[in-house]
Amino acid sequence: MVKLTKIYTRTGDDGTTGLVDGSRASKDNPRMTVIGDVDELNSCLGVAALYATADTLHAIRTIQNDLFDLGADLATPGDDFTPSEMVLRIIPSQVRRLEDEIDAMNADMAALTSFILPGGSALAATLHVARAVARRAERSLVFARRDMPINPEAQRYVNRLSDWLFVAARHANEKGAGDILWVPGGSR
Repeated sequence: MVKLTKIYTRTGDDGTTGLVDGSRASKDNPRMTVIGDVDELNSCLGVAALYATADTLHAIRTIQNDLFDLGADLATPGDDFTPSEMVLRIIPSQVRRLEDEIDAMNADMAALTSFILPGGSALAATLHVARAVARRAERSLVFARRDMPINPEAQRYVNRLSDWLFVAARHANEKGAGDILWVPGGSR
């Protein structure tokens, strides 16, 4: 467990931040951009949790913990993505759990007949914001992979998470009945 007794260290005053292996990276490094996007996503889920039912709250808290694992994974340089007691990595079972939850939420929802607008209930609206941030995090991750090795499972997780957030938002909108449908050209 982490124990922090002092919040500020002044080590980042030079525009760098520490990575898991003790090295330092510029705060505008692509690795740090994706870590920041993942942190923002986690904060969005914290807001969504305010509106969540018990089942959804449990799933959101599990995902928030996964996102801290993801942040640790992304902050660990190198090309060995094997998890260990000392090295957190996103693993296939975390991706499969999201897929199983997507399938369960989708089981009792009608198929989409139109694109939907973000909104509806407070929970759905906040999940849609989180979905948009997840997609940005995925773009940042793909960009970072151009210059450095990134765990492929991390990319799968973020991609699947944006799907989970979309389906969870629909589920929060009365299992899709409360979705706001896009009307193409409707405001012309």
